[in-house]
Amino acid sequence: MQWQRRLTAILDDEAGAGRFSGTILVTRRDETLFSGAYGLADRERATPVTMETRFAIGSITKLLTATAIVRLIQDGTITAADPVGRWLPDYPNPEVAAKVTVHHLLTHTGGTGDIMVPEHWERRHEIRTPDDHVGLLGHRAPTFEPGRWYDYSNYGYVLLGAIIERASGRGHPEQVRETVLRPAGMTRSGNEPDEPPAADLAVGYTGEERVPNTDYRFLRGNPAGGASATAGDLVRFARAVLRHELLDAAHTELLTTAKVNIGFTGRQAYGFAERTIHGVRTIGGAGGFPGANAELVIHPPSEHVIVVLANLDPPAASDVARFIDFALPAADLLPDG
Repeated sequence: MQWQRRLTAILDDEAGAGRFSGTILVTRRDETLFSGAYGLADRERATPVTMETRFAIGSITKLLTATAIVRLIQDGTITAADPVGRWLPDYPNPEVAAKVTVHHLLTHTGGTGDIMVPEHWERRHEIRTPDDHVGLLGHRAPTFEPGRWYDYSNYGYVLLGAIIERASGRGHPEQVRETVLRPAGMTRSGNEPDEPPAADLAVGYTGEERVPNTDYRFLRGNPAGGASATAGDLVRFARAVLRHELLDAAHTELLTTAKVNIGFTGRQAYGFAERTIHGVRTIGGAGGFPGANAELVIHPPSEHVIVVLANLDPPAASDVARFIDFALPAADLLPDG
């Protein structure tokens, strides 16, 4: 097809110039429309990227955390209306404990703020669990009345990780593995910290000089952005969500249907973002920090899935995903396309 030829030419040029390094996988139902691996996973060792290379996926981790939370809702263990204090009774700030709910955390409407603050940077190498984050940042009051505004919050998803641990009795990585990764067949993905980093995990490179992003290794294991995955595993995750293999139909709708309007960038569901492309509803997520960029785009009516992973600064993957999204023939995105 024409768009595949155009994409191949662009990627060859971008990879040849060192501006793209990563993997791309585009599928429709069970058919692969495009697959490609470009650049180096480790420049020091001249290790090429392959389709089996794992990449840091940043905030796409939130989709895994949200799915694990909704599984606990489906099982009747928790409810979306539960306040933080229901599961974290020793939470340091009483206003957050009483007013911020699981729903607020899932939709970034709790006013819980970020984790990338000076005190976190100073102690980042000591932080290994959600409870460690709470001990460091749990004293903060909400930045606004919970439920009133949308304000993207990494810390909110760290709190969801802490709630998962209290409600399930298992560590967040284990609960995600057992209720999301394993049922979806995601055998090459995980949210456990790798120390030292595993050989199949791409090294992230940041800035014009492509410096290794070793200062961001503290994110590994973080419920808001610490997972790694292959492109194939993220396609498996998308299919498992669409085909109700992780949640029943009602709770899949709860997970993926927008609750909050977030302006020009779309609408917010539980973890998933919702947008309209070619007049067709899409869901998915993006992740990025220095030396890592990831995009997952899902067109539910046609079961198109686009995954782009890169070990370079944003928007290395986002630009490629955007090109593919608008290059796909609009008619193909319809159920009978």
